[in-house]
Amino acid sequence: MSATRQDAWTQDEDLLLAEVVLRHIREGGTQLSAFEEVGKKLSRTSAACGFRWNSYVRKQYTTGIELAKKQRKELRKQNRDTIKGTSEPKIDQNTTALNLQDIIQYLKGLEDKHSIEELQGENQELKGKVNALGEKLFQLEQENSALKRHLEEVEEDYRALIEIMEKARKMVVLQEEEKKVKFQMDRNGNLERVEK
Repeated sequence: MSATRQDAWTQDEDLLLAEVVLRHIREGGTQLSAFEEVGKKLSRTSAACGFRWNSYVRKQYTTGIELAKKQRKELRKQNRDTIKGTSEPKIDQNTTALNLQDIIQYLKGLEDKHSIEELQGENQELKGKVNALGEKLFQLEQENSALKRHLEEVEEDYRALIEIMEKARKMVVLQEEEKKVKFQMDRNGNLERVEK
């Protein structure tokens, strides 16, 4: 029995496990023999390999498993035909055609739900929204500039008003000081009011 490992499975180990199991399925072997082969290569037990395959890796390769089973079926059919002597085996041509078709179907299955046309339409819609937001931003920047100019004018008017009010206050103070009544003594010793 091989050494037992307790560390986590790496992506490369998962890939090796999948390749070996799929090859065994394709060639008509058992999964148990595949687990034993992988266990020797990775210094893991066949039980650990089987557990990893059934709990995680198998779910990632459902299409690959179906493809391997189809290839096994085709291979068995060719072997039967060869044994019966009815025809020559068509290993390369049929297997390649089967593989290519299955690969194309698999790749189409991986294709995103959105087609290119939908993505282009969505892209155009988003470009329109970006342009509309750009125009709105330009309008808001112009409005902001106008409001800043108006604020500067109001502040300037406010300063001018404060200056006018300050001048008016000084004038009132001066006038009040000038209006103060002054008295002076006349020759007889009486106070008399003096106007300026």
